[in-house]
Amino acid sequence: MADSSSVKGLTRFGSTQRRDAWWIENLPFIIVISAFGIYTTWRAFEGKFYECFQLGLPYLSPFYSPLIDPQHHWWPFSPAILILAGPLGFRTSCYYYRKAIYRGFLLDPPACAVSEGGGRKYRGETAFPFILQNVHRYFFYIAVIFVVFLWYDAIVAFDFDGKFGIGVGTLVMLVNIVLLTTYTFSCHSLRHLIGGKLDCFSCSVAGGPRHTAWQGVTKLNEHHMFWAWVSMISVGLTDLYIRLVASGALKDIRLL
Repeated sequence: MADSSSVKGLTRFGSTQRRDAWWIENLPFIIVISAFGIYTTWRAFEGKFYECFQLGLPYLSPFYSPLIDPQHHWWPFSPAILILAGPLGFRTSCYYYRKAIYRGFLLDPPACAVSEGGGRKYRGETAFPFILQNVHRYFFYIAVIFVVFLWYDAIVAFDFDGKFGIGVGTLVMLVNIVLLTTYTFSCHSLRHLIGGKLDCFSCSVAGGPRHTAWQGVTKLNEHHMFWAWVSMISVGLTDLYIRLVASGALKDIRLL
């Protein structure tokens, strides 16, 4: 084990006593989040092929839900620009994404036990702009509202001209909202809100039910990173599927 003097001497950027390929762990996040960011930006400004209603299919892209002013009566730009700020704010301030962004893009630090370079005073998230990350708990409330809208869209996706039906798009939208719901409700902020801030459940109002709910959210929270990944990929693929169907590039298969 290295003594403290040798560790303190590792002040150059990237200096470390680790002998493994520590930088590889950042590559998946950099690749996936970059691809997702580019695709989301393109789709937000594209402003078309976001629903299949004109084809008789009850599918609406999650990037455009709820659909705001599609006829551009008062908003001349893509409806998605009004919508994506909430979900993206929730994700970018998410505790898992903070870690991934700090390491993958800001290199602050590049990895555990890897130097980010000397000469800077560590202030954590107590100074601008990182102090803005503390609004995550409020973005959680906004994210819940979007989850409600997306559940509505998923239920509507079973309605084919007033009759119950199931298409491939129906299942795509259903899987997507299940994953988004699990990601949202595995959030650290919800865990804290339910009971993470309590020292004594039995001393609190509705302590028993809160403790049960806290245990459930805790189990989900243990896999928050997994839900963050799969839900992000899912929402992108759901939008892509609906876009391909709406543009005529892909035909939706009716299963029932």
